[in-house]
Amino acid sequence: MRLEQLQSFLSVAETGSFQQAARKLGLTQSTISRQVQGLEEELGLPLFHRTAQVKLTIGGERFWPYARKICQTWESAKEELASLLMGKQPELCVAVIHSVCSSYLPPVLQKFCYAYPEVQLRVTSLGSDRALKVLKDGLVDIAIIMNNRSFTASGELLVDLLYQESIQVLMASNHPLTKYSQVPWDELIRYPQVVFKDGYGMQRLVQENFTKAGAKLNAVLELNTLDGFRGVIRQGELIALLPYSALIEARSDTSLAIRGLAPITLKHPKNSASSELVSGDIDTNWTREVVIVTTPDRMQIPPIAYFWQLVHDCIPAQINGSISSLNPQMPLLK
Repeated sequence: MRLEQLQSFLSVAETGSFQQAARKLGLTQSTISRQVQGLEEELGLPLFHRTAQVKLTIGGERFWPYARKICQTWESAKEELASLLMGKQPELCVAVIHSVCSSYLPPVLQKFCYAYPEVQLRVTSLGSDRALKVLKDGLVDIAIIMNNRSFTASGELLVDLLYQESIQVLMASNHPLTKYSQVPWDELIRYPQVVFKDGYGMQRLVQENFTKAGAKLNAVLELNTLDGFRGVIRQGELIALLPYSALIEARSDTSLAIRGLAPITLKHPKNSASSELVSGDIDTNWTREVVIVTTPDRMQIPPIAYFWQLVHDCIPAQINGSISSLNPQMPLLK
């Protein structure tokens, strides 16, 4: 059964004539007759009394509402997709990591709402792993996350780098580590740490770096809000390794201090046949990448493509501007 067969059947039923149905649909009368005959053969009974005034048979009367509903559903589906391609979608859902959501996303949201006032914008703050999962499950249209190449290296995803940022140490303003401008590795591992909960990219990055350096991470507390980190850290000796964008509010808090991380240098044997110890730098990545992710098919939808471009236009510019204002000599991480 084909859609054009149903359309021919409905047109004949409406006009009472094969000739008028052909004229209405812009087809030849023989084409209309052939399509209706094919439909009758497939259904196994005649649909019309072929007299001077063509009328529906009892089978045609029973079939008519179904054929009409199928064609109406098809037209509704075409209208829905046409509206989607024109940007007329009811909502746009975005999942964003906490540091970006609180610091850099508001200008993007404001500009989008101005450009698409009829689209309901829904933003959820999630950890990177969870944000990527809800994107893959089709629950959100775009995710802004900390990159994990083992998760994002997929042909079904469209992934663009937004920026790269340093990881720094958050501590109380009277913490012993404040005497360092860059905290040495052997000092860092002495203090208990506050970390993000499981499922957050930062927890994984910190744990991977400690494992790579052969040290045990003394994580005594897990949190999932930046307010929680600041509140706990200012109380005593706990420290936290956090990305630059998560520390914006902490920079203006006099009860807190922020320090950089020194390269990790560990003593290890020069070779397997010698017990002589030499110093060497461990290639530990104290930076993270923040990426925007969607699926290629979603980029065909104008509001999604517009939001994607807004993020590219607004967020890296804010990152570079804030770094330059704090330290004009600091190189920008592209």
